[in-house]
Amino acid sequence: MPANFTPSSDDLLRFAPEMILSAAGTLLMVLDPFFAKKMPKLFGHLSIVAFILAIFGALGANSVAGPAFSNLLIVDGFATFFRILVMIIGILTVLLSYRYLDRELSETSEYHALLLFSVVGQSLMVASNDLIMIFIGLEISSIATYILAGYLRDDKRNNEAALKYFLLGSFATGFLLYGVAIVYGLTGTTKLNEIPGLLASQGTSPLVIGVATAMILVGLGFKISGAPFQMWAPDVYQGAPAPVSAFMATAPKAAAFAILIRIFMTSFQPSASGWEPFIWISALLSMTLGNFAALTQNNLKRMLAYSSIAHAGYLLVAVAARSEFGTAAAMFYLAAYALMNIGAFAVVIHISGKGERHLRIEDLAGLGQKQPVTAALLTIFLLSLIGVPLTGGFFGKFYIFHAALKSNLVWLSVLGLLNSAVAAYYYLRLLVVMYMHEPGDVTRSLEPLTPGLGAALVLPAIGTFFLGVMPGVVLTFARNSSLLGK
Repeated sequence: MPANFTPSSDDLLRFAPEMILSAAGTLLMVLDPFFAKKMPKLFGHLSIVAFILAIFGALGANSVAGPAFSNLLIVDGFATFFRILVMIIGILTVLLSYRYLDRELSETSEYHALLLFSVVGQSLMVASNDLIMIFIGLEISSIATYILAGYLRDDKRNNEAALKYFLLGSFATGFLLYGVAIVYGLTGTTKLNEIPGLLASQGTSPLVIGVATAMILVGLGFKISGAPFQMWAPDVYQGAPAPVSAFMATAPKAAAFAILIRIFMTSFQPSASGWEPFIWISALLSMTLGNFAALTQNNLKRMLAYSSIAHAGYLLVAVAARSEFGTAAAMFYLAAYALMNIGAFAVVIHISGKGERHLRIEDLAGLGQKQPVTAALLTIFLLSLIGVPLTGGFFGKFYIFHAALKSNLVWLSVLGLLNSAVAAYYYLRLLVVMYMHEPGDVTRSLEPLTPGLGAALVLPAIGTFFLGVMPGVVLTFARNSSLLGK
Protein backbone atom coordinates (compact mmCIF):
# COMPACT_ATOMS: atom_id res chain seq x y z
CA MET A 1 0.00 0.00 0.00
CA PRO A 2 1.46 3.41 -0.92
CA ALA A 3 2.70 5.52 1.99
CA ASN A 4 0.43 8.43 1.01
CA PHE A 5 -2.65 6.29 0.58
CA THR A 6 -5.81 8.08 1.69
CA PRO A 7 -9.04 6.07 2.00
CA SER A 8 -11.86 7.31 -0.17
CA SER A 9 -15.37 7.93 1.16
CA ASP A 10 -16.47 4.68 -0.53
CA ASP A 11 -13.67 2.80 1.26
CA LEU A 12 -14.88 4.11 4.61
CA LEU A 13 -18.50 3.30 3.79
CA ARG A 14 -17.55 -0.29 2.86
CA PHE A 15 -15.83 -0.59 6.24
CA ALA A 16 -18.71 1.07 8.15
CA PRO A 17 -20.08 -2.03 9.96
CA GLU A 18 -16.74 -2.81 11.57
CA MET A 19 -16.22 0.83 12.58
CA ILE A 20 -19.68 1.02 14.17
CA LEU A 21 -19.18 -2.18 16.19
CA SER A 22 -15.64 -1.23 17.25
CA ALA A 23 -16.77 2.21 18.41
CA ALA A 24 -19.70 0.66 20.29
CA GLY A 25 -17.47 -1.89 22.03
CA THR A 26 -15.08 0.85 23.14
CA LEU A 27 -17.97 3.03 24.31
CA LEU A 28 -19.34 0.23 26.48
CA MET A 29 -16.05 -0.10 28.31
CA VAL A 30 -15.89 3.68 28.85
CA LEU A 31 -19.44 3.73 30.25
CA ASP A 32 -18.85 0.81 32.64
CA PRO A 33 -17.74 2.85 35.70
CA PHE A 34 -20.81 5.08 35.42
CA PHE A 35 -23.61 2.58 34.80
CA ALA A 36 -22.37 -0.89 35.87
CA LYS A 37 -24.21 -0.79 39.22
CA LYS A 38 -27.09 1.57 38.42
CA MET A 39 -28.19 0.26 35.01
CA PRO A 40 -26.43 -3.06 34.25
CA LYS A 41 -28.85 -3.97 31.44
CA LEU A 42 -27.97 -0.76 29.58
CA PHE A 43 -24.96 -2.48 28.04
CA GLY A 44 -27.11 -5.15 26.43
CA HIS A 45 -29.52 -2.54 25.07
CA LEU A 46 -26.66 -0.53 23.57
CA SER A 47 -25.19 -3.69 22.04
CA ILE A 48 -28.46 -4.44 20.25
CA VAL A 49 -28.61 -0.85 18.97
CA ALA A 50 -25.01 -1.17 17.72
CA PHE A 51 -25.78 -4.42 15.90
CA ILE A 52 -28.85 -2.88 14.25
CA LEU A 53 -26.86 0.16 13.14
CA ALA A 54 -24.13 -2.16 11.81
CA ILE A 55 -26.73 -4.09 9.78
CA PHE A 56 -27.81 -0.83 8.16
CA GLY A 57 -24.12 -0.07 7.65
CA ALA A 58 -23.68 -3.40 5.87
CA LEU A 59 -26.65 -2.66 3.61
CA GLY A 60 -25.21 0.77 2.88
CA ALA A 61 -21.83 -0.75 2.09
CA ASN A 62 -23.49 -3.18 -0.31
CA SER A 63 -24.96 -0.23 -2.21
CA VAL A 64 -21.39 0.78 -3.16
CA ALA A 65 -20.10 -2.77 -3.53
CA GLY A 66 -16.52 -3.22 -4.67
CA PRO A 67 -12.92 -3.45 -3.42
CA ALA A 68 -11.69 -1.27 -0.57
CA PHE A 69 -8.33 -0.31 0.90
CA SER A 70 -6.18 -1.34 -2.07
CA ASN A 71 -8.23 -4.51 -2.64
CA LEU A 72 -7.61 -5.83 0.89
CA LEU A 73 -11.37 -5.96 1.43
CA ILE A 74 -14.14 -6.79 -1.01
CA VAL A 75 -17.78 -5.89 -0.42
CA ASP A 76 -20.11 -8.06 -2.49
CA GLY A 77 -23.35 -9.94 -1.97
CA PHE A 78 -21.47 -12.86 -0.39
CA ALA A 79 -19.80 -10.66 2.23
CA THR A 80 -23.03 -8.76 2.91
CA PHE A 81 -24.97 -11.97 3.49
CA PHE A 82 -22.53 -13.21 6.12
CA ARG A 83 -22.02 -9.79 7.70
CA ILE A 84 -25.76 -9.50 8.33
CA LEU A 85 -25.98 -13.13 9.48
CA VAL A 86 -23.31 -12.80 12.19
CA MET A 87 -24.85 -9.51 13.36
CA ILE A 88 -28.29 -11.10 13.67
CA ILE A 89 -26.66 -13.90 15.66
CA GLY A 90 -25.09 -11.20 17.85
CA ILE A 91 -28.51 -9.67 18.55
CA LEU A 92 -30.03 -13.05 19.43
CA THR A 93 -27.06 -13.84 21.69
CA VAL A 94 -27.62 -10.61 23.63
CA LEU A 95 -31.29 -11.54 24.04
CA LEU A 96 -30.23 -14.97 25.31
CA SER A 97 -27.80 -13.39 27.75
CA TYR A 98 -30.09 -11.04 29.70
CA ARG A 99 -31.66 -13.73 31.87
CA TYR A 100 -28.50 -15.81 32.13
CA LEU A 101 -26.23 -12.97 33.25
CA ASP A 102 -28.84 -11.68 35.68
CA ARG A 103 -29.21 -15.17 37.18
CA GLU A 104 -25.43 -15.57 37.52
CA LEU A 105 -25.00 -11.99 38.85
CA SER A 106 -22.46 -11.35 36.09
CA GLU A 107 -23.89 -8.53 33.96
CA THR A 108 -20.94 -6.33 32.93
CA SER A 109 -19.95 -4.17 29.98
CA GLU A 110 -16.98 -6.39 29.15
CA TYR A 111 -19.24 -9.30 28.19
CA HIS A 112 -21.08 -7.24 25.59
CA ALA A 113 -17.91 -5.49 24.43
CA LEU A 114 -16.24 -8.86 23.82
CA LEU A 115 -19.31 -10.00 21.91
CA LEU A 116 -19.13 -6.89 19.72
CA PHE A 117 -15.41 -7.30 19.09
CA SER A 118 -15.85 -10.97 18.21
CA VAL A 119 -18.44 -10.03 15.58
CA VAL A 120 -16.08 -7.30 14.30
CA GLY A 121 -13.51 -10.01 13.58
CA GLN A 122 -16.06 -12.25 11.88
CA SER A 123 -17.40 -9.37 9.78
CA LEU A 124 -13.86 -8.50 8.73
CA MET A 125 -13.12 -12.13 7.85
CA VAL A 126 -16.06 -12.54 5.50
CA ALA A 127 -15.25 -9.31 3.65
CA SER A 128 -11.52 -10.00 3.29
CA ASN A 129 -9.89 -10.43 -0.11
CA ASP A 130 -6.46 -11.10 1.36
CA LEU A 131 -5.14 -14.03 3.38
CA ILE A 132 -3.44 -11.73 5.92
CA MET A 133 -6.69 -9.80 6.45
CA ILE A 134 -8.49 -13.12 6.96
CA PHE A 135 -5.92 -14.05 9.60
CA ILE A 136 -6.31 -10.68 11.36
CA GLY A 137 -10.10 -11.01 11.39
CA LEU A 138 -9.83 -14.58 12.64
CA GLU A 139 -7.57 -13.54 15.52
CA ILE A 140 -9.82 -10.62 16.54
CA SER A 141 -12.78 -12.99 16.65
CA SER A 142 -10.90 -15.84 18.33
CA ILE A 143 -9.26 -13.83 21.12
CA ALA A 144 -12.59 -12.28 22.12
CA THR A 145 -14.29 -15.70 22.01
CA TYR A 146 -11.52 -17.35 24.07
CA ILE A 147 -12.23 -14.85 26.85
CA LEU A 148 -16.00 -15.24 26.54
CA ALA A 149 -15.63 -19.01 26.97
CA GLY A 150 -14.08 -18.36 30.40
CA TYR A 151 -16.25 -15.37 31.25
CA LEU A 152 -17.39 -16.70 34.64
CA ARG A 153 -13.94 -16.60 36.19
CA ASP A 154 -14.92 -18.39 39.41
CA ASP A 155 -16.42 -21.35 37.53
CA LYS A 156 -13.87 -24.13 36.98
CA ARG A 157 -15.82 -25.43 33.99
CA ASN A 158 -15.50 -22.04 32.31
CA ASN A 159 -11.78 -21.93 33.04
CA GLU A 160 -11.26 -25.40 31.58
CA ALA A 161 -13.31 -24.58 28.47
CA ALA A 162 -11.39 -21.35 27.83
CA LEU A 163 -8.01 -23.03 28.29
CA LYS A 164 -8.84 -25.93 25.96
CA TYR A 165 -10.29 -23.61 23.35
CA PHE A 166 -7.28 -21.28 23.53
CA LEU A 167 -4.60 -23.99 23.35
CA LEU A 168 -6.18 -25.99 20.54
CA GLY A 169 -7.32 -22.87 18.70
CA SER A 170 -3.84 -21.35 18.77
CA PHE A 171 -2.34 -24.61 17.51
CA ALA A 172 -4.80 -24.74 14.60
CA THR A 173 -4.25 -21.08 13.77
CA GLY A 174 -0.52 -21.82 13.49
CA PHE A 175 -1.27 -24.33 10.74
CA LEU A 176 -3.35 -21.74 8.92
CA LEU A 177 -0.56 -19.17 9.13
CA TYR A 178 2.03 -21.65 7.84
CA GLY A 179 -0.25 -22.37 4.88
CA VAL A 180 -0.57 -18.65 4.17
CA ALA A 181 3.24 -18.30 4.35
CA ILE A 182 3.74 -21.09 1.81
CA VAL A 183 1.19 -19.51 -0.55
CA TYR A 184 3.00 -16.18 -0.27
CA GLY A 185 6.35 -17.87 -0.91
CA LEU A 186 4.98 -19.50 -4.06
CA THR A 187 3.17 -16.49 -5.51
CA GLY A 188 4.54 -13.34 -3.88
CA THR A 189 1.01 -12.24 -2.99
CA THR A 190 -1.73 -12.95 -0.48
CA LYS A 191 -4.57 -11.47 -2.55
CA LEU A 192 -7.22 -14.14 -3.14
CA ASN A 193 -8.06 -12.99 -6.67
CA GLU A 194 -4.40 -12.95 -7.79
CA ILE A 195 -3.30 -16.33 -6.41
CA PRO A 196 -4.96 -18.67 -9.00
CA GLY A 197 -3.33 -17.03 -12.02
CA LEU A 198 0.11 -16.92 -10.40
CA LEU A 199 -0.05 -20.57 -9.32
CA ALA A 200 -0.99 -21.62 -12.85
CA SER A 201 1.53 -19.42 -14.66
CA GLN A 202 4.52 -20.41 -12.56
CA GLY A 203 3.97 -24.15 -12.89
CA THR A 204 4.25 -24.66 -9.15
CA SER A 205 4.74 -28.18 -7.82
CA PRO A 206 1.39 -29.80 -7.03
CA LEU A 207 2.98 -31.27 -3.90
CA VAL A 208 3.83 -27.84 -2.48
CA ILE A 209 0.37 -26.50 -3.33
CA GLY A 210 -1.07 -29.58 -1.63
CA VAL A 211 0.91 -28.89 1.55
CA ALA A 212 -0.31 -25.28 1.67
CA THR A 213 -3.88 -26.38 1.02
CA ALA A 214 -3.73 -29.04 3.73
CA MET A 215 -2.43 -26.57 6.33
CA ILE A 216 -5.15 -24.05 5.55
CA LEU A 217 -7.74 -26.84 5.74
CA VAL A 218 -6.47 -27.86 9.17
CA GLY A 219 -6.78 -24.30 10.47
CA LEU A 220 -10.28 -23.81 9.10
CA GLY A 221 -11.35 -27.36 9.98
CA PHE A 222 -10.84 -26.52 13.66
CA LYS A 223 -12.92 -23.36 13.40
CA ILE A 224 -15.86 -25.16 11.79
CA SER A 225 -15.47 -28.13 14.19
CA GLY A 226 -15.25 -30.55 11.29
CA ALA A 227 -13.79 -34.03 11.82
CA PRO A 228 -11.05 -34.97 12.55
CA PHE A 229 -10.55 -31.54 14.17
CA GLN A 230 -13.72 -31.58 16.25
CA MET A 231 -12.35 -32.91 19.53
CA TRP A 232 -12.53 -29.53 21.28
CA ALA A 233 -16.20 -28.77 20.63
CA PRO A 234 -18.04 -31.05 23.15
CA ASP A 235 -15.86 -30.06 26.11
CA VAL A 236 -15.82 -26.34 25.27
CA TYR A 237 -19.55 -26.10 24.55
CA GLN A 238 -20.34 -27.96 27.77
CA GLY A 239 -17.99 -25.87 29.92
CA ALA A 240 -18.62 -22.39 28.50
CA PRO A 241 -21.58 -20.21 29.59
CA ALA A 242 -24.66 -21.38 27.68
CA PRO A 243 -25.17 -18.11 25.69
CA VAL A 244 -21.52 -18.23 24.67
CA SER A 245 -21.91 -21.86 23.59
CA ALA A 246 -24.86 -20.81 21.41
CA PHE A 247 -22.77 -18.02 19.93
CA MET A 248 -19.73 -20.24 19.29
CA ALA A 249 -21.87 -22.87 17.59
CA THR A 250 -23.22 -20.34 15.09
CA ALA A 251 -21.40 -17.07 14.40
CA PRO A 252 -17.72 -18.22 14.31
CA LYS A 253 -18.81 -21.33 12.40
CA ALA A 254 -20.67 -19.22 9.81
CA ALA A 255 -17.68 -16.89 9.36
CA ALA A 256 -15.25 -19.81 9.08
CA PHE A 257 -17.39 -21.48 6.44
CA ALA A 258 -17.57 -18.16 4.58
CA ILE A 259 -13.80 -17.88 4.31
CA LEU A 260 -13.46 -21.61 3.58
CA ILE A 261 -15.79 -21.13 0.61
CA ARG A 262 -14.14 -17.87 -0.47
CA ILE A 263 -10.62 -19.32 -0.36
CA PHE A 264 -11.34 -22.64 -2.01
CA MET A 265 -13.78 -21.30 -4.59
CA THR A 266 -11.36 -18.57 -5.69
CA SER A 267 -7.68 -19.08 -4.85
CA PHE A 268 -7.62 -22.90 -4.92
CA GLN A 269 -10.42 -23.56 -7.39
CA PRO A 270 -7.92 -24.63 -10.14
CA SER A 271 -6.46 -27.30 -7.84
CA ALA A 272 -9.85 -28.60 -6.68
CA SER A 273 -9.08 -32.18 -7.68
CA GLY A 274 -6.43 -32.21 -4.96
CA TRP A 275 -8.50 -30.91 -2.05
CA GLU A 276 -11.98 -32.18 -2.89
CA PRO A 277 -11.31 -35.74 -1.51
CA PHE A 278 -10.29 -34.26 1.84
CA ILE A 279 -13.50 -32.23 2.02
CA TRP A 280 -15.46 -35.37 1.06
CA ILE A 281 -13.81 -37.43 3.81
CA SER A 282 -14.19 -34.70 6.43
CA ALA A 283 -17.88 -34.32 5.55
CA LEU A 284 -18.52 -38.05 5.98
CA LEU A 285 -16.53 -38.27 9.22
CA SER A 286 -18.22 -35.19 10.68
CA MET A 287 -21.73 -36.45 9.94
CA THR A 288 -21.02 -39.95 11.21
CA LEU A 289 -19.00 -39.15 14.33
CA GLY A 290 -21.25 -36.25 15.29
CA ASN A 291 -24.53 -38.12 14.97
CA PHE A 292 -23.46 -41.41 16.53
CA ALA A 293 -21.74 -39.67 19.46
CA ALA A 294 -24.86 -37.54 20.04
CA LEU A 295 -26.92 -40.74 20.43
CA THR A 296 -25.16 -41.57 23.70
CA GLN A 297 -25.29 -38.12 25.34
CA ASN A 298 -27.42 -37.24 28.33
CA ASN A 299 -26.16 -33.66 28.70
CA LEU A 300 -28.11 -31.23 26.52
CA LYS A 301 -25.19 -28.91 25.75
CA ARG A 302 -22.93 -31.83 24.91
CA MET A 303 -25.59 -33.34 22.66
CA LEU A 304 -25.96 -30.02 20.83
CA ALA A 305 -22.17 -29.87 20.47
CA TYR A 306 -22.07 -33.22 18.70
CA SER A 307 -25.09 -32.13 16.68
CA SER A 308 -23.08 -29.07 15.61
CA ILE A 309 -20.29 -31.34 14.38
CA ALA A 310 -22.78 -33.33 12.33
CA HIS A 311 -24.21 -30.18 10.78
CA ALA A 312 -20.70 -29.08 9.84
CA GLY A 313 -20.56 -32.33 7.90
CA TYR A 314 -23.73 -31.47 5.97
CA LEU A 315 -22.26 -28.07 5.11
CA LEU A 316 -19.04 -29.68 3.90
CA VAL A 317 -21.14 -31.76 1.49
CA ALA A 318 -22.20 -28.48 -0.15
CA VAL A 319 -18.57 -27.31 -0.32
CA ALA A 320 -17.53 -30.62 -1.89
CA ALA A 321 -20.12 -30.04 -4.64
CA ARG A 322 -17.94 -27.14 -5.92
CA SER A 323 -20.81 -25.45 -7.73
CA GLU A 324 -22.72 -22.20 -7.69
CA PHE A 325 -25.77 -24.01 -6.33
CA GLY A 326 -23.66 -25.76 -3.68
CA THR A 327 -22.35 -22.41 -2.42
CA ALA A 328 -25.88 -20.99 -2.30
CA ALA A 329 -27.10 -24.11 -0.48
CA ALA A 330 -24.37 -23.73 2.15
CA MET A 331 -25.30 -20.07 2.68
CA PHE A 332 -28.98 -20.93 3.07
CA TYR A 333 -28.25 -23.80 5.46
CA LEU A 334 -26.01 -21.64 7.65
CA ALA A 335 -28.83 -19.13 8.07
CA ALA A 336 -31.34 -21.87 8.93
CA TYR A 337 -28.90 -23.63 11.25
CA ALA A 338 -28.11 -20.44 13.16
CA LEU A 339 -31.80 -19.79 13.88
CA MET A 340 -32.74 -23.30 14.97
CA ASN A 341 -29.58 -23.80 17.04
CA ILE A 342 -29.94 -20.53 18.95
CA GLY A 343 -33.59 -21.35 19.59
CA ALA A 344 -32.64 -24.73 21.05
CA PHE A 345 -30.01 -23.13 23.29
CA ALA A 346 -32.59 -20.61 24.49
CA VAL A 347 -34.62 -23.47 26.00
CA VAL A 348 -31.45 -24.95 27.51
CA ILE A 349 -30.74 -21.62 29.22
CA HIS A 350 -34.34 -21.41 30.41
CA ILE A 351 -34.34 -24.79 32.19
CA SER A 352 -30.68 -24.92 33.29
CA GLY A 353 -31.07 -22.84 36.46
CA LYS A 354 -28.37 -20.99 38.35
CA GLY A 355 -24.98 -22.57 37.84
CA GLU A 356 -26.40 -24.64 34.97
CA ARG A 357 -27.38 -27.43 37.33
CA HIS A 358 -30.19 -28.84 35.18
CA LEU A 359 -28.77 -29.90 31.84
CA ARG A 360 -29.84 -33.54 31.63
CA ILE A 361 -32.30 -34.61 28.97
CA GLU A 362 -34.56 -35.87 31.79
CA ASP A 363 -34.83 -32.29 33.08
CA LEU A 364 -37.13 -31.57 30.12
CA ALA A 365 -39.67 -34.09 31.44
CA GLY A 366 -43.21 -32.75 31.30
CA LEU A 367 -42.27 -29.42 29.74
CA GLY A 368 -45.18 -29.84 27.31
CA GLN A 369 -47.60 -29.83 30.25
CA LYS A 370 -46.05 -27.09 32.36
CA GLN A 371 -44.99 -24.65 29.62
CA PRO A 372 -46.67 -25.73 26.37
CA VAL A 373 -45.56 -22.66 24.39
CA THR A 374 -41.90 -23.17 25.27
CA ALA A 375 -42.18 -26.87 24.42
CA ALA A 376 -43.91 -26.06 21.12
CA LEU A 377 -41.15 -23.64 20.12
CA LEU A 378 -38.46 -26.19 21.00
CA THR A 379 -40.37 -28.72 18.92
CA ILE A 380 -40.13 -26.40 15.92
CA PHE A 381 -36.37 -26.16 16.28
CA LEU A 382 -35.92 -29.89 16.76
CA LEU A 383 -38.06 -30.70 13.72
CA SER A 384 -36.03 -28.22 11.71
CA LEU A 385 -32.77 -29.81 12.88
CA ILE A 386 -34.15 -33.16 11.68
CA GLY A 387 -35.21 -31.64 8.37
CA VAL A 388 -39.01 -31.91 8.50
CA PRO A 389 -40.94 -30.04 5.74
CA LEU A 390 -42.20 -26.49 6.37
CA THR A 391 -39.02 -25.68 8.31
CA GLY A 392 -35.79 -24.06 7.18
CA GLY A 393 -33.83 -27.21 8.02
CA PHE A 394 -35.79 -29.21 5.44
CA PHE A 395 -34.96 -26.94 2.52
CA GLY A 396 -31.39 -26.52 3.79
CA LYS A 397 -30.75 -30.26 3.58
CA PHE A 398 -32.77 -30.57 0.37
CA TYR A 399 -30.64 -27.94 -1.39
CA ILE A 400 -27.37 -29.40 -0.06
CA PHE A 401 -28.08 -32.95 -1.20
CA HIS A 402 -29.53 -31.70 -4.49
CA ALA A 403 -26.28 -29.82 -5.15
CA ALA A 404 -24.27 -32.93 -4.25
CA LEU A 405 -26.29 -35.10 -6.64
CA LYS A 406 -25.87 -32.55 -9.44
CA SER A 407 -22.10 -32.84 -8.87
CA ASN A 408 -22.27 -36.67 -9.02
CA LEU A 409 -21.55 -37.09 -5.30
CA VAL A 410 -24.11 -39.88 -5.11
CA TRP A 411 -22.58 -41.95 -2.33
CA LEU A 412 -21.92 -38.91 -0.17
CA SER A 413 -25.57 -37.89 -0.60
CA VAL A 414 -26.81 -41.37 0.31
CA LEU A 415 -24.61 -41.53 3.40
CA GLY A 416 -25.67 -38.03 4.38
CA LEU A 417 -29.35 -38.97 4.19
CA LEU A 418 -28.71 -42.07 6.30
CA ASN A 419 -26.97 -39.89 8.86
CA SER A 420 -30.00 -37.60 8.93
CA ALA A 421 -32.12 -40.64 9.83
CA VAL A 422 -29.75 -41.43 12.71
CA ALA A 423 -30.00 -37.82 13.93
CA ALA A 424 -33.79 -38.04 14.03
CA TYR A 425 -33.53 -40.52 16.91
CA TYR A 426 -31.83 -38.25 19.43
CA TYR A 427 -33.89 -35.18 18.45
CA LEU A 428 -37.16 -37.10 18.72
CA ARG A 429 -35.99 -38.46 22.08
CA LEU A 430 -36.31 -34.92 23.46
CA LEU A 431 -39.89 -34.70 22.19
CA VAL A 432 -40.75 -37.97 23.90
CA VAL A 433 -39.35 -36.70 27.20
CA MET A 434 -41.18 -33.36 26.91
CA TYR A 435 -44.60 -34.71 25.98
CA MET A 436 -44.77 -38.30 27.23
CA HIS A 437 -43.07 -38.11 30.64
CA GLU A 438 -44.56 -36.75 33.82
CA PRO A 439 -43.26 -33.35 34.96
CA GLY A 440 -40.20 -33.52 37.17
CA ASP A 441 -38.89 -31.19 39.86
CA VAL A 442 -37.17 -28.98 37.29
CA THR A 443 -40.17 -28.31 35.06
CA ARG A 444 -42.51 -27.92 38.04
CA SER A 445 -40.36 -25.11 39.44
CA LEU A 446 -39.70 -23.28 36.17
CA GLU A 447 -40.27 -19.53 36.13
CA PRO A 448 -42.10 -17.87 33.21
CA LEU A 449 -40.03 -16.84 30.21
CA THR A 450 -38.43 -13.42 30.50
CA PRO A 451 -39.01 -10.94 27.62
CA GLY A 452 -35.45 -11.32 26.32
CA LEU A 453 -35.50 -15.10 26.40
CA GLY A 454 -38.98 -15.13 24.90
CA ALA A 455 -37.78 -12.95 22.02
CA ALA A 456 -34.79 -15.26 21.53
CA LEU A 457 -37.27 -18.11 21.12
CA VAL A 458 -39.99 -16.45 19.05
CA LEU A 459 -37.81 -14.60 16.54
CA PRO A 460 -35.79 -17.70 15.49
CA ALA A 461 -39.04 -19.69 15.28
CA ILE A 462 -40.51 -17.09 12.90
CA GLY A 463 -37.29 -17.15 10.87
CA THR A 464 -37.30 -20.95 10.76
CA PHE A 465 -40.86 -20.98 9.43
CA PHE A 466 -40.09 -18.20 6.95
CA LEU A 467 -37.16 -20.17 5.50
CA GLY A 468 -39.38 -23.25 5.37
CA VAL A 469 -42.30 -21.55 3.62
CA MET A 470 -40.53 -18.96 1.46
CA PRO A 471 -37.00 -20.33 0.93
CA GLY A 472 -36.67 -18.70 -2.49
CA VAL A 473 -36.09 -15.22 -1.03
CA VAL A 474 -32.86 -16.18 0.75
CA LEU A 475 -31.76 -18.77 -1.81
CA THR A 476 -32.12 -16.32 -4.71
CA PHE A 477 -29.99 -13.74 -2.91
CA ALA A 478 -27.45 -16.45 -2.11
CA ARG A 479 -27.29 -17.61 -5.74
CA ASN A 480 -26.85 -14.05 -6.95
CA SER A 481 -23.97 -13.73 -4.49
CA SER A 482 -22.12 -16.77 -5.80
CA LEU A 483 -18.35 -16.44 -5.97
CA LEU A 484 -18.04 -18.72 -8.97
CA GLY A 485 -17.44 -17.00 -12.24
CA LYS A 486 -16.45 -13.70 -10.60
